[in-house]
Amino acid sequence: MVEMICLRGRAAVVLGVCLLLSCQQPPRCPGNLPVLGEKEMRGEDTLYHTVPDFEFINQDSMPVNAATFSGKAYVVDFFFISCPTICPKVMQQMLRVYQHFQEEPGIMFLSHTIDVRHDTIPRLKAYSEGLGVSSSKWHFVTGEESEIYGIADDYFSVAVKDNSAPGGFDHSGRLILVDSQRRIRSFCDGTDSESVDQFIRDIDCLLHEDH
Repeated sequence: MVEMICLRGRAAVVLGVCLLLSCQQPPRCPGNLPVLGEKEMRGEDTLYHTVPDFEFINQDSMPVNAATFSGKAYVVDFFFISCPTICPKVMQQMLRVYQHFQEEPGIMFLSHTIDVRHDTIPRLKAYSEGLGVSSSKWHFVTGEESEIYGIADDYFSVAVKDNSAPGGFDHSGRLILVDSQRRIRSFCDGTDSESVDQFIRDIDCLLHEDH
């Protein structure tokens, strides 16, 4: 009887250790993330929607283009510093994602100002420094208004002037995940922490996809 009790006790300890280890391991992805957007079949090849070439200037006055993200995934958003509505909340969620992947070399971050008149390079620099982020990992960019608004469409986001909107701009609070082939793989509502939680899991999945 004593021996049986001991065996049960050991089994309980082993089970407890196994459960602890399983809790420490990240949840497994059920499969690769989908590629979002329209696709075209050409023979046996599938052509997916991709983000076109671009070039903007970041907070360090350095050019940022597709080559900046070569071989890496990146997270995108659109904001403006004086935004009186959703931007502060979205930026805090973007910062949370950044901090989660701060040591992960395979993911970068790209924030476009949609108020190019007021969000000058020095203001973007001060803003990024206020967040305490690395300018080599997170680029805050400005450029031609039409190019920024145009590329928002390619990211399935919204960025337009609207005098009737608070702050004078209409924009979505989306965070968008782009893979190393410039394909859109996931997005979330940056004002919703639970949506961002799932987005973080999606990034983990993308980083661990079979290539």
